[in-house]
Amino acid sequence: MNFILGIVISSIAVTIVVLIPLLGVGAWNLYTLFGIIIPYAAMATFFGGIVVKVIGWGRSPVPFRIPTTAGQQWTLPWIKPNPVDNPKNTAGAVVRMVFEILTFRSLFRNTRIEYRRTEGGPKLDYEWEKWLWLAALVFHYCFLVIFLRHFRFFLEPVPGFVTLLETLDGFMQMGVLPFNGLGLPSVYLTDMLVMLALTYLLLRRIYIHQARYISLPADYFPLFLLLALGTTGLLMRYFLRVDITAVKELVIGLFRFSPDPKILGGIGVLFYIHLFIVCVLIAYFPFSKLMHFAGIFLSPTRNLSNNSRFVRHTNPWNYPVATHTYEEYEDDFRDAMIEAGLPVEKGAESTGETEEAESGEKE
Repeated sequence: MNFILGIVISSIAVTIVVLIPLLGVGAWNLYTLFGIIIPYAAMATFFGGIVVKVIGWGRSPVPFRIPTTAGQQWTLPWIKPNPVDNPKNTAGAVVRMVFEILTFRSLFRNTRIEYRRTEGGPKLDYEWEKWLWLAALVFHYCFLVIFLRHFRFFLEPVPGFVTLLETLDGFMQMGVLPFNGLGLPSVYLTDMLVMLALTYLLLRRIYIHQARYISLPADYFPLFLLLALGTTGLLMRYFLRVDITAVKELVIGLFRFSPDPKILGGIGVLFYIHLFIVCVLIAYFPFSKLMHFAGIFLSPTRNLSNNSRFVRHTNPWNYPVATHTYEEYEDDFRDAMIEAGLPVEKGAESTGETEEAESGEKE
């Protein structure tokens, strides 16, 4: 029931995100607000939030070496170590970070526990999460390609690598839509793959009971937001065309800090819905789990080498403090402890010495 509540809350939130620009631009003509003010505010929140977050992480002390290890540590010459999974120096940690960032290596090795009922009794199975790894890899790389393709709206002239990406990504051609007679542009493969990957990630979170049990509205909201972003982008490119020339003029003006308000009214409401979703996403980014893209670089379980066996690490928190030993405590309260019948160390020793001295005098 909790996951249904999370889905409902997230879907309502995304619906509100779509309705705000629909009413603000379509009904109230607030072009300057949604075309200039909100994008600048979202970018300021994005960069400011990331800076604050990264500085906070960077100032957090890491007194001990706590890297995640999944292989043999460097020890004796005749024992083969694993220099990537258990690096002993910075070079090995850098290689591990490269694999982690570019190939999601830890996710590739992730397993999921399944409780199964068999004829011989209950059994625990460990399943390799290859589809989760593949969907995550496809989504991130396709999203990166889509982001780079959007550079044609930011830069003039269009860089050569953007043109190359568009050529490689849009090798599929389609004919004429039967219901409106409009010729479609080339269909980008990444547009389709990113939507499929997002759909799989959402359905997986709903279908698999372990993932469903730990899912919160904060887990569903980014997925719904990204699906809405992709849907509006597909609608603008393939079905409900907008004035691309005006869009490019607006975006270039925003990045040059000299937007022209005169071109805001002729672009179309769908573009402002798409732009507002982007603004909500980037403003929400520093305060969400999406910040893992920066956190991975500052994670001590990933970026530290495991050299505790041959390098002594001193705890920086171990500063000199005022202490009060038991001997000092007993010196302060010995009489009161003896009077109360509590055992004391120095009192017992001194009593024994006194008895020995008295017996010697008698002899």
